[in-house]
Amino acid sequence: MVAPNQTMVTEFILQSFTENPRLQALLFSLFLLLFVMALTGNVLIITAIHVSTGLHLPMYFFLANLAILDIICTSSVLPKVLENLISVKKTISYGGCMIQMFFLSWSLSSELVLFTAMAYDRYMAICQPLHYSKMVNKTVCIGLAAFVWSIGGLNSVIFTVLVLRLSFCGPNFIPHFFCEMPPILLLSCTPTYWIDILTMTADMFLVALNFFLTMMSYSFIIASIMKIRTREGKKRAFNTCSSHLTVVTLYYSTVLYTYIRPVLGTSGSLDKLVSVLYTVLTPSLNPLIYTLRNKDVKVALKKLFTFPPP
Repeated sequence: MVAPNQTMVTEFILQSFTENPRLQALLFSLFLLLFVMALTGNVLIITAIHVSTGLHLPMYFFLANLAILDIICTSSVLPKVLENLISVKKTISYGGCMIQMFFLSWSLSSELVLFTAMAYDRYMAICQPLHYSKMVNKTVCIGLAAFVWSIGGLNSVIFTVLVLRLSFCGPNFIPHFFCEMPPILLLSCTPTYWIDILTMTADMFLVALNFFLTMMSYSFIIASIMKIRTREGKKRAFNTCSSHLTVVTLYYSTVLYTYIRPVLGTSGSLDKLVSVLYTVLTPSLNPLIYTLRNKDVKVALKKLFTFPPP
């Protein structure tokens, strides 16, 4: 319970990247560039997959879902980050903080499950090619996508509702650039024991289980590729999953650090760098990784910008 003489928090103060005006201007330009890259790149991928019949395959269906999640992730964080870089008062309202936390949690948790679905697709394509069309048909793909979005949404709804039930009576300074569950829970005036337990349980499912399933899929995939006799065959098989493996490695390396960090102790500057990686840099690089390493996507994108002669 909140004491009668305590005032409920109506806004939070977010940590500043730097107090140096020149460095603030540089960071604003950098983050704005990354934001534009993320939005433009992911929208182009979604458009190319939608208009090109050659990309109406399970692999690209899941890629379009990843692009949508990346747009949600960057759009939930970067606009406020950009605003605070050029404003004197670096605050976010209580409601704005809860909304930001909800959409960020939804996108990040959904991506973890989506990576497992994408790994399953590649496993069936490479390890079980004769059963691929039956096991990864349109109905299965839609069902997997619905499961991905539902699990991420359910996780986000549960924890956002639990945080909304907490009392915040001060201090209201968040030692982070955006609203995320761990630093917000530290500001609660009411006990968070059960939320901490539920958070650990959710982490075990979303992070540990999905990481295990994804790595298991790729261990079978790599074993199958190594059995291919011809060098060209190995190269063709590896090219179909190399982009996804690159994205998964980049994403999980930052996410695993985030969840292992509390055990190792905090490292302020490194924590900030990691948060920038998985909320800003990864969504910006994903379109480049997939287009640079995928001929089909490059051809589809080229057709988008090829206008018929008058």
